[in-house]
Amino acid sequence: MVAQRRDAEAELNLPPGFRFHPTDEELVAHYLCARAAGRGPPVPIIAEVDLYRFDPWDLPERALFGRREWYFFTPRDRKYPNGSRPNRAAGTGYWKATGADKPVHHAGRTLGIKKALVFYHGKPPRGVKTEWIMHEYRLADAGAKKPGNGSLRLDDWVLCRLYNKKNEWEKMQQQKGKAMESEASLSHSHSHSDTRTPESEIDDDTFPVLGLLPEFDDMGPAPALAPAPAGAVLPKEEVQDFVNLGGDDWLAGINLDYLQMPGDADFFNNMLGSPMGPPKPEQDGGFLLF
Repeated sequence: MVAQRRDAEAELNLPPGFRFHPTDEELVAHYLCARAAGRGPPVPIIAEVDLYRFDPWDLPERALFGRREWYFFTPRDRKYPNGSRPNRAAGTGYWKATGADKPVHHAGRTLGIKKALVFYHGKPPRGVKTEWIMHEYRLADAGAKKPGNGSLRLDDWVLCRLYNKKNEWEKMQQQKGKAMESEASLSHSHSHSDTRTPESEIDDDTFPVLGLLPEFDDMGPAPALAPAPAGAVLPKEEVQDFVNLGGDDWLAGINLDYLQMPGDADFFNNMLGSPMGPPKPEQDGGFLLF
């Protein structure tokens, strides 16, 4: 289980804008020497972790301080019981030294040795190179100690600075943070939507008043049309429908062409108002008079 990450800035009352960027000499003289002698460091923000048990991308969560660089005190073991070579296997891969060792001077003498290492994922010699870099600081006289009693311990403490060349871990953490924020937002939206009325309780009848009206099939026969008012001029179809609906019998003998002939409106009024039917034409000089 991963230990709870400390907020060193809050615990130690560090000033605003504090950054931990010590030099190589400061790391060896003020931190590594103090830890090797059993004294506490000036600021207790370096975690003690056996980092060779973990992959480098799992270590930032175990650090006490840092965002792009993480510092650890760790022991080193021998690769062979009677040898002086350190065991570089770690997690699912191994650390491989790169470049030459660099001496760290303090007070006119060589106090420590700095070694740069790159993490390879897999087994040697076919491991895949990663972007994880480690600077290992050890005391200059640490290798002079002879092995005893079959112990594999090479150094009780070395100081390591870990970082990712492309800041992939920080980008991954930012993506995780965005994903968590998005998930929390969706969860809040879902919980808010739960307060709505369930669909099973919604009345699907949008117009309940219509249910109280009688069906059209049960309303009986359609009512008879009222007779046309006197003087109205009707189309042929409407006159025929009026006759079929049981209008006055005197309309049955009317020639429908008479009803559409233009002329004096009084003629139509007299024709429709008279129960005797249309007047008979009279001849006057060979012309039909109406």
